Amino acid sequence: MIVGNARYVKREDLPETVRVFPLTGALLLPGGQLPLNIFEPRYLAMFDAALAGDRLIGIVQPALSDHGGNDVARPSLSSVGCIGRITSFAETGDGRYITSLSGVCRCRLLEEIGEGYPFRSFRIAPLMTDLSAEDDEAAVDRAQLLRVFRAYLDANKLEADWESVERAGNRTLVNSLSMMSPFGPAEKQALLEAPDLRTRAETLIAITEILLARGPGDTDTVLQ
Repeated sequence: MIVGNARYVKREDLPETVRVFPLTGALLLPGGQLPLNIFEPRYLAMFDAALAGDRLIGIVQPALSDHGGNDVARPSLSSVGCIGRITSFAETGDGRYITSLSGVCRCRLLEEIGEGYPFRSFRIAPLMTDLSAEDDEAAVDRAQLLRVFRAYLDANKLEADWESVERAGNRTLVNSLSMMSPFGPAEKQALLEAPDLRTRAETLIAITEILLARGPGDTDTVLQ
C-alpha cells in the first residue's frame, strides 16, 4: 500500500510501537482520510514526535466497557485501532495543528510502553492483510449497499454526489461510507473490527437498516 510518499508492504515497513491518540467515536480505515484539529499540549507533542520520525499515529477508541472508572487522562483502550500516516499538516498561528491522517492498516494493541512522554505508546501487532489488495471486492453486495445508502439519504433529506459514488470502487465505497456514518462508538468499532471487506459491508448495511427502521434522525447506539 502506498500512503503519501511512503510504501507499506511488509512487517518491516511498520514500527514495533506506535503513538496512540484515543478518540471516542472516530473511525479511521485503511485508505481513508481523517481530518484532525489538534490543540491539547500532549497531542501537539505527539504530532511533533511523529513528524520528526515515522509520521505514524494510532487512532484508537477508549474501551467501550469503560464507564468512567479509570483515569480520564489514561482510559482503558479498545484492543484494535488503525495506524494513520500524517499526510497533511498546517500550523494555525494560535497554537493548533490542522492535520489529516491517511489510513495505513489496522493493528492490535499488545502492551503499553512507558517512554517518559506526555502521550501514550503501545507495542502493536499490525493486521498485515490490510496492506495487500487481497480483499475480494466482488464479494461486496454493491447494489444492496447503494440501495440502503440511498434510503438513508432520502429518509434524512440528504444528498450525495452520485457520479463520484458510482465511480468509486467497492473498497473505497465501503470504507468511506463506514467512516462517514453517524453511528455511535460501538458501531464504529464493529465496522473497524470486521474481518474483511464483505463483512464490513454487511455490517454497515445491517446497522443502517436498523436506523431506517427506527426512523429519521435516530442515531443512538444500536449495538448492545
